[in-house]
Amino acid sequence: MTTTPPHPAHQELVRALEELHRAAGRPSMRRISTLIEEGDHPAVVSHEGVRAALKGLTVPRWETVQSIVEVLAAACVDPPRDPAGEVARFLKLWRAIREGESGGHQSARELGLSQGWGTDDGRWTPEAVLGLMINPFNAIEIHPSLTVPHEPMMTEDEWVELGLRLIEESGAEMALRALLKTLKGDYLGAGEGAPYGYHYPDREAVDMHTAYLHGCDLLLRRLAVEPNLLQRSIAAMHADETMDREDRLAMLEAESDRSLMREVMTVTPETWHEISEEAQHQVFGYLVKSFGPVGPIGLPPEQRYRYDWRIPEPSEA
Repeated sequence: MTTTPPHPAHQELVRALEELHRAAGRPSMRRISTLIEEGDHPAVVSHEGVRAALKGLTVPRWETVQSIVEVLAAACVDPPRDPAGEVARFLKLWRAIREGESGGHQSARELGLSQGWGTDDGRWTPEAVLGLMINPFNAIEIHPSLTVPHEPMMTEDEWVELGLRLIEESGAEMALRALLKTLKGDYLGAGEGAPYGYHYPDREAVDMHTAYLHGCDLLLRRLAVEPNLLQRSIAAMHADETMDREDRLAMLEAESDRSLMREVMTVTPETWHEISEEAQHQVFGYLVKSFGPVGPIGLPPEQRYRYDWRIPEPSEA
């Protein structure tokens, strides 16, 4: 350990150690030293070494700070503290003494490996400010086509390496403007309707799910104004001799589940979102014989999708 004149960063480290010591119940210096010696810590610290670190008499080695912080964090119970998280917090404070303001900043690699931006306690870290400033979301509306799930073409490290090469060859401004241009939807391949490296996972399945959700909205409207619609639809289903055999077996098997049918038979538009998804599908199967898209993408749902009701709508009847 080396003696140094008072330094603002050192004072901040001492204040943080004092706060952690207090939160741990102020164990004695000897107790802290003993716990360090008994545990798996990077350094063995005498009680005088603990005292010197906590009182700010010297700037301790990092291994000393880490050992003390691990022991004190593990002793906190109300509320508990994560020793690993506390060690990461104190590492920045200790580095700031050695390296100045930049010592408190994460390296690019540390930022890439870390979780979150460190603002859970309400304090803005340098990394959080960087994250806010660099996020294109704050400057543009990201094009919807870029939100489609897809298989990455390269690893994150490879993408970073390519970005660095682009910055070196073309400059940082060119790289950032190219990123914004891409995220706004003016990407390579946009003219053909699909960006290079992106694909829609299952357009038909997504389309049918959208049709189902719209159909649920329609059936709730009908249930609200047509008396006994569910009971009449159930009778119509059982009497339908043209119904697909597998579909009929699935519906009949579901009817053997008393708990499920209790949900089905007592459903109302007001309780629709309280029943299970299985019950919602059963009600839909009773009321709707078949459904699907009949118009091109882009039309409103009421024009794009067709529903063959077991009991025709009053206007159709």
